[in-house]
Amino acid sequence: MTKILCLIPARSGSKGIPHKNIKDFKGKPLLAWCIVQAKNSKYQMKIIVSTDSEKYRKIAIQYGAEAPFLRPSEISQDLSTDFECIKHTLDWLKTNEKYCPDIILHLRPTQPCRKVEDIDACLDIFINQREKYDSLRTVVPFEKSPYKMYSITNNTLTPLFYTYKNINEPYNQCRQKLPQCYLHNGYIDILNAKNIDKNMLSGGKIFPYIMNKTDTIDIDTNEDWEKAENYSFISNDVLY
Repeated sequence: MTKILCLIPARSGSKGIPHKNIKDFKGKPLLAWCIVQAKNSKYQMKIIVSTDSEKYRKIAIQYGAEAPFLRPSEISQDLSTDFECIKHTLDWLKTNEKYCPDIILHLRPTQPCRKVEDIDACLDIFINQREKYDSLRTVVPFEKSPYKMYSITNNTLTPLFYTYKNINEPYNQCRQKLPQCYLHNGYIDILNAKNIDKNMLSGGKIFPYIMNKTDTIDIDTNEDWEKAENYSFISNDVLY
């Protein structure tokens, strides 16, 4: 049986919405929704909340997750990475519990409207494809082509791409000649645990789970929060 670690990162230093991860969302702290969703999956998994706050840790345990450690402050900053959080968790579990998962289900608290059936569908796919893929990421179609984008250096526009296949100056082409692009939406990430041993997160081969943009709400701002609270839950109503 595939050993699944569900990892929920919940640091305390949110700037846009202070203490966002424990703010009440439809009757539960925001981070609690990840725990509820993971517990309602058809798959058995170990659910860990990685946080730098004792208060957050107690809330995580209250809702049924494990929180056996506090994440060091040096990897709980604004610029700290998912890789650092995941590696710290895996190292701690290996050293202290002799536990080594096969795959990691990474659920961010900022997606409280996540559906359990999407979790299960992604796990179904990845468990059956994990020998071919390093990871799975949920994505949404992106209406603006990166082939038409620029950076600015020394007050000069610099195209991100000067060519696309045999097309020169793609930024001057009609969009129909350019490929459909997709944006990582942070809804569900799954990766082989061995990726971390290779000092990589997603790896070179990522399975795309394509979603409708209207079905994913990532909470970063107060506007996002209001939008999420007004979201019409359909298939997941039992959780709410």
